[in-house]
Amino acid sequence: MSDIHISATAVEKTYQKAEHKVQVLRGAELKVQRGEFVSIVGQSGSGKSTLLHLMGLLDSPDCGEILLENQRIDDLPAKSRDALRNRVFGFIFQFYHLLPELNLLENVLSPLMIRDSMWDYWSRRKQYRKLAEQLIDRVGLSHRLTHRPSELSGGEMQRAAIARALVGKPEVLLADEPTGNLDVDTGQSIIDLLCDLNRQEGLTIIMVTHDDEIARQGHRLIRLVEGRTEALAPAA
Repeated sequence: MSDIHISATAVEKTYQKAEHKVQVLRGAELKVQRGEFVSIVGQSGSGKSTLLHLMGLLDSPDCGEILLENQRIDDLPAKSRDALRNRVFGFIFQFYHLLPELNLLENVLSPLMIRDSMWDYWSRRKQYRKLAEQLIDRVGLSHRLTHRPSELSGGEMQRAAIARALVGKPEVLLADEPTGNLDVDTGQSIIDLLCDLNRQEGLTIIMVTHDDEIARQGHRLIRLVEGRTEALAPAA
């Protein structure tokens, strides 16, 4: 690959559970090209979510390296890693993680509220609101601006989570089982949206899923078995 956007090299990760150590990753490797949509599949416990979290700096590897544009990022100071998480990466999770006390628009704006100082956010609030409204329209929820999460369906909450992930204009979108809590039709609509974002915006996407059929809709499929990359295959 000539334009590697983000990569994991020989990463290992072990967790302590009570008196036992559980090695989740055993030298996993992944190279993702700019603008590529890569799907990671594997059985429960194979390490696919752990690998995604390491690449997004939500956790640190015990061994190995995470590189962004050929620069190592997993060993940066905490403040620098925080800045990368806020500005380079967007995250989508299976359980949405919307704040129940905020309405849809406020939830989408929340990453910018956290990222900026109070003065910076206040001075840019009109610009930010316009951006958030455009993204909410992009995910088909313009009619839900003032609704709280409890008033939204599962599919609507996931669409809201996608808009929230995009509001910071990330370079890399990391999606961990984005269809895991949804029925087949609703899940497919979420994948269609991700494919559109990848195709139209050139957004680099790494998605974890247990569903091979969903996974094959990306450009390339990576299978993890017992913490190791077993196979690389083009998506069907």
